[in-house]
Amino acid sequence: MEKIDIAFIGGSGLYKIPNFKKKKWVQISSSFGRPSSKLCLGELNKKKIAFLPRHGPDHDISPSFINYRANIEVLKKVGVQNIIALSAVGSLREDYKPGEFVVINQFIDKTYKREKTFFNEGLVVHIPMYKPVCDNLRKISCDALRKSKIKFHPQGTYVCIEGPQFSTLAESQMYRSWGCDVIGMTNMPEAKLALEAGICYASVAMITDYDCWHPNHENVTVQQIINTLNENSKKAFEFIDKVTKIEKIICSDETKNISSRSMITDLKIVKNSIKKKLINILK
Repeated sequence: MEKIDIAFIGGSGLYKIPNFKKKKWVQISSSFGRPSSKLCLGELNKKKIAFLPRHGPDHDISPSFINYRANIEVLKKVGVQNIIALSAVGSLREDYKPGEFVVINQFIDKTYKREKTFFNEGLVVHIPMYKPVCDNLRKISCDALRKSKIKFHPQGTYVCIEGPQFSTLAESQMYRSWGCDVIGMTNMPEAKLALEAGICYASVAMITDYDCWHPNHENVTVQQIINTLNENSKKAFEFIDKVTKIEKIICSDETKNISSRSMITDLKIVKNSIKKKLINILK
């Protein structure tokens, strides 16, 4: 299969990429079950692109039921080395306004129902998470947003909640007191799994609302999000176009084979069936 220059994971409002050339939707199997969707493979600005809508093409998969492991594995199987994930989020700061984007640099994971690792049986791996996103992909994202003339914030901490319900007022105020900047439901464990698979990962968050903490704004509702999503989606397409016009998308080798370097269990004693299941993750 041809080398993929970059993959985009689409969140709410992003179910396809316009202007894709040589586009084809391909069903890729996974050792971890069914992914959210077929992969869309094609070209944009002479770059080989993969695209995956994490909620499915019809947005019928709730955050807790997204098969994050399968999604990451199928991207790894087609040769993806770099992922930029786009997600709708609420703002926990006055100065991070609806319609603006945030290039995430840290996460707090408050999910509790999801499979968070590829290594949960017969093989123990502890990858470092102090830097959960790729610095180079973050820089590429910032450059593309700047060229797109989209107002953005170059860093932010994303608290990921289980959902699908929005926060209570007490929760929203607590996350603000922790220093969180935005709140969403999907970047965890996605970022952790990408790192385990040796894939460079960046997250670009698209602000739709002020959650429920802001005294001068309405509490978040689905209709409010949809209204902002439409405009944010147009900006996201412009951002993707600018990313694919960057001459070279090259990231550090630090992420590659990170799981192999983080094993506690001696690979010699690991069952062949487990090795076979993890062959795409460890290669």
